[in-house]
Amino acid sequence: MTTSVFRFFLCLLFLPFSLNAQKNITIEDCFSFFKFYPQSGANFQYLKDGVHYVEADRDGELHIRDVRNEQFDSTIVLNLPEAVAGFDQFEFSEDETCLLLRTDTEPVYRHSVLANYYVYDLKSRKLLPVSEKGKQQFVAFSPDGGKVAFVQNNNLYVKNISDEQTAQITYDGETNKIINGLPDWVYEEEFSPVDGDGMIATRWSPDGSKLAYIRFDESAVPEMGLTWYEGGMYPRRSKFKYPKVGQTNAKVSVHLYDWVQHKMLGSLMGLEPDDYCPRIHWTPDNELVMSRLNRRQDTLDLLLAKPEWAIYDLEDKTRWIPTQLLLEETDQAYVDVESENKLVFLENSPHYLWMSERNGWNHIFRIPMDRKSTEEAIDLTRGNFDVTSFYGVDEAKGKFYFQAATPTPLDRQIWEGDLNGGDARLLTPPSGTHTADFSPTFDYFTHTWSNANTPPVVAICDRNDDTLRVLTKNERVRKLRQEYAFVQKEFFQFPLADGTLLSGWMMRPAVLDTLKKYPILFDIYGGPGSQTVQNQYDGYMGAWHQMLVQKGYVVASVDNRGTGARGRDFKKCTQLQLGKYETEDQIAAARYLGAQPWADPNRLGIWGWSFGGYLSTSCILKGADVFKMAMAVAPVTNWKWYDTAYTERYMHTTADNAAGYEENAPVNFAKLLRGDNYLICHGMADDNVHWQQAVEMIDALVKANKPFETYYYPNRNHGIYGDNATRHLFTKLTNFVLEKL
Repeated sequence: MTTSVFRFFLCLLFLPFSLNAQKNITIEDCFSFFKFYPQSGANFQYLKDGVHYVEADRDGELHIRDVRNEQFDSTIVLNLPEAVAGFDQFEFSEDETCLLLRTDTEPVYRHSVLANYYVYDLKSRKLLPVSEKGKQQFVAFSPDGGKVAFVQNNNLYVKNISDEQTAQITYDGETNKIINGLPDWVYEEEFSPVDGDGMIATRWSPDGSKLAYIRFDESAVPEMGLTWYEGGMYPRRSKFKYPKVGQTNAKVSVHLYDWVQHKMLGSLMGLEPDDYCPRIHWTPDNELVMSRLNRRQDTLDLLLAKPEWAIYDLEDKTRWIPTQLLLEETDQAYVDVESENKLVFLENSPHYLWMSERNGWNHIFRIPMDRKSTEEAIDLTRGNFDVTSFYGVDEAKGKFYFQAATPTPLDRQIWEGDLNGGDARLLTPPSGTHTADFSPTFDYFTHTWSNANTPPVVAICDRNDDTLRVLTKNERVRKLRQEYAFVQKEFFQFPLADGTLLSGWMMRPAVLDTLKKYPILFDIYGGPGSQTVQNQYDGYMGAWHQMLVQKGYVVASVDNRGTGARGRDFKKCTQLQLGKYETEDQIAAARYLGAQPWADPNRLGIWGWSFGGYLSTSCILKGADVFKMAMAVAPVTNWKWYDTAYTERYMHTTADNAAGYEENAPVNFAKLLRGDNYLICHGMADDNVHWQQAVEMIDALVKANKPFETYYYPNRNHGIYGDNATRHLFTKLTNFVLEKL
């Protein structure tokens, strides 16, 4: 045996994961048993004192724990009836004397649910249903905890807990016509914050005396139909309002109800029929602030209204509340409204905090409430990085807390900022992804950290990030990674022709055979402001990627131009030509990796879901000389068939940007497809990206006499899940990779 051969076998002997000992990952491991999915730590809520928190167990009991004493456990035995004991969500009233429990939840759209809600009085141990006339939506305690507001059958109600009386606030709610206090479909989908559960269209005033809500008149909005195959003689059909590009949006108005006087105070002035109203807020002084976003979404105004300004219009017999301009934010492309904490009012200072990209990066500004003030806005965060989350303000100590894409756009760190404009303090130094859930006093926070190759570590820390208690290190998943010989995710960068650097990751077999060339599957998304290339653990799709690596594939992902955490200009350069640069960049990424000495340039594949499905379809057509195969799940195939708020934000309307739509619609390029290597999958009850998008693409391929494969899923929405659908879908995706790549 030669020395070189001996050394090779010696290396194999001491590899951390012997090839013979490697366990094989299965589809069932990934999508039935979720074997490699990490724990996220206990699901709990902090109490107002900032040192105690409450978590629920499987028996429906609550446990009060102390962040300072791991042994402390005060159990709250609720003794709930069986129908309520299985609650899936709980919330304390402001005074922490009552609980709001949610049961029997059924989804409506992406965020909204129908459910039965109950108020449980912790002192009297009395359980009170919010309503016995059907399920409710959006249930919220008043600040004093004595009332709950809720929506039922598109009308807004208030229930007084003490006397159990319910007052109906609106009477004109009607399916597919009028919605009071809840967002319509397009608002829920496109204006729900990334840092919350869904858009809030009803808010109590801080003193609990008034209720502000948004009314949606969607009478003139075109309807979209869904067909449900449920085993009956005829399929069931349903309709909902869905405005597509250039079509009529719901007409929105903001109303103010006085609970003390039990009367409507009026409607806020300042909204035109085509305007959006994505947010309503209250100041600490019980003044209402309405966000007004024009339809093109390049101008966002904050309008201030005071209840005492209400006037009565004798001509149209309407009570109106005038508004004053508090702030105007403009952007040549569009103004983002993704964050729920984009606007935060200070209680002890005549200022508010505002997140803006006005300086080229997403930062937090302190702005005076008085527009006539000579005081300049102060940028409280500074630097060539984006603030990615805003956690809140500790006014007593003059601090605020936020997450930023530092030290690189791939990472996330937690920072403590200074309300007076001083330097920020880094709380979580290591690279990777750090997230936080702060206690009300900001003295403690739940700290979650992971990186691309390390499952999450969850701990309770003080505001100096000193660990008080580790909730989980996910040792089970760490051990499984060893048993199944998981490979490391590697990051890389490469330059475009103009010098722009793009970031990517790849996962390669642990031992590369120098006599082989390896196929590459690109897993992409690529939509505006998104990121797939981030230094955090992927406990869901990551296992499937590892399975493909075990089968001899390289899996990779690249963030194209238009994605997030790299500043305004990088994100918004795709304006009016959504899909153009994204497609070019993915093709460039494939050429780059395909040229590596271990890669097979003739076996490059690409797949994605939603925007990723759009992009993979565009790439297999416009990059037919580069990509051998593509898989698209729930893809957009022509932007003119998608909703107004999303599409017009980036593309305007077809009347204003006809070329942008035509040149970036995959249905127009079906003739470019080569070979029999394109798979398109879709849920037939997809309320988001409609089944129409797949059907039109299939029709274009048929007309062009191009072969393809398709899987469709009856009664499944955009997520294609439930009743074995996820495993079924990924079985097909896996087999398609094995057969075609």
